[in-house]
Amino acid sequence: MQFVTILGSTGTIGQQTLDVISRHSDRYGVFALTAHSNVEVMLQQCAQYRPRYAVMQHEESAQQLRQRVQAEQLHVEVLSGMEGLTEVAAHADVSIVMAAIVGAAGLLPALAAAKAGKKILLANKETLVMAGQLFMDAVKLGQATLLPIDSEHNAIFQVMPRLPYKDLAEVGVNQIILTASGGPFRGYSQAQLQEVTPALALKHPNWVMGAKITIDSSTLMNKGLEVIEAHWLFDARPDQIEVVVHPQSVIHSMVSYVDGSILAQLGNPDMRTPIAYGLGYPERIASAVKPLSLIEVAKLEFEAPDTQRFPCLTLAYDALAAGGTAPAMLNAANEVAVDAFLRDNIGYLDIPRLIDHTLQALPVEPVASIEQLLAVDAQARAHTQQLISAMAASPARKVASV
Repeated sequence: MQFVTILGSTGTIGQQTLDVISRHSDRYGVFALTAHSNVEVMLQQCAQYRPRYAVMQHEESAQQLRQRVQAEQLHVEVLSGMEGLTEVAAHADVSIVMAAIVGAAGLLPALAAAKAGKKILLANKETLVMAGQLFMDAVKLGQATLLPIDSEHNAIFQVMPRLPYKDLAEVGVNQIILTASGGPFRGYSQAQLQEVTPALALKHPNWVMGAKITIDSSTLMNKGLEVIEAHWLFDARPDQIEVVVHPQSVIHSMVSYVDGSILAQLGNPDMRTPIAYGLGYPERIASAVKPLSLIEVAKLEFEAPDTQRFPCLTLAYDALAAGGTAPAMLNAANEVAVDAFLRDNIGYLDIPRLIDHTLQALPVEPVASIEQLLAVDAQARAHTQQLISAMAASPARKVASV
């Protein structure tokens, strides 16, 4: 029996992880569940899966949950804050940690799991985007096992050589090819993008995801963050990572080899496939995902991403090339901008403008510590928020000098 901590259990990835675990109750038990503030869903999960611990990000939510847990006579200890998150991520009784907290909040508990030598199923992009070198060093030092759960990186992992290498060329790899659905606005004109609303942007054509990731998918920032992740996961240079738009979302990513071969991982767009792969690795376990029918799919299409209309992908490549603290600033500015868009405080096209302005305004420094990265994250957030406040005060509602 392996016990699992799920960081972000009330989100889409967390709920799908619980679904897979429930199908293999003889192999996996739930040790701890964590959430931001959704007390109702957390209470339901506690009643169904009976974890030893439940963690809420804020003490107010934790206190509400304690009262409800006590009323339901559930034997669950409720913790709160970052201290609680890191405790359940590094606990000696935990074998597997699903790191699925969205945003920068997932960084410290993922680091705690790495230092404690856990099997980490990484579904949090920001951990590698913000602190790639520091996190990979912690994985190595703690002798942790790192398995990517993003469908794209999981696909690459499945078709990559298992031999150790210092350079991709040593194992015959020419290029990593990340596929992108193109989101709901593929083919939109600039004028149409100007009128995009949060409701429209939240309608992804293929995947069921949380709000923030769905917006990122529509702007291609999601793919940009994945480029940075791929750099750290597979020791790939930026020029070795290509993005290809594939609207059917059937091929989840590919690896091109020097002999002319391209290996791809295919499947229906359902995150339970990479989750099951991560839980069972190196074995394969059932996920309840419907097998892919190539006859039903009928055709597979590919095209180059349009970085003129969707500049977030270029911004991510630029941040990766700049190195240092630039990816952390990119991530912070994006999180603030997406949140403002979801609140209808800015327009859709303001998202890349705000990110670009923040990257241009703040200095890039070599990464020295987690504390430094958290300070840079806060600085970038504050700068982006100031820009948004200035826009709100302007009749034109436009980002100055962008």
